[in-house]
Amino acid sequence: QLQLVESGGGLVQAGGSLRLSCAASGRTVSFAGMGWFRQAPGKEREFVAGITSWIGGNTGYADSVKGRFTISRDNAKNTVYLQMNNLKPEDTAVYYCAASRGSSYYTSQSTYDFWGQGTQVTVST
Repeated sequence: QLQLVESGGGLVQAGGSLRLSCAASGRTVSFAGMGWFRQAPGKEREFVAGITSWIGGNTGYADSVKGRFTISRDNAKNTVYLQMNNLKPEDTAVYYCAASRGSSYYTSQSTYDFWGQGTQVTVST
């Protein structure tokens, strides 16, 4: 059974940076598309970034994070990362990583079979 564990969250001032990690265990995720989602208080969980399993790792981002966040993967470490720069208070949320059932990534939560427990990111003004 695949397990995903996020880490790297915390409290940071606006304009700062964090790097989230999503470590997979139980089986390889090298063939799975991976995604990062987030859920702010009182809001629905939303897509943040995704990366395919294909050579080159095609990526996609929500408009709200384009140019600030970068998703990457290290298949040798069975880990996916989310580098977050120039953080804003509106980025405050619990961040989740997820593994899709195919090789691509998707913006819809329903296409992901495995989820981590989440890591809190809080951006202060």
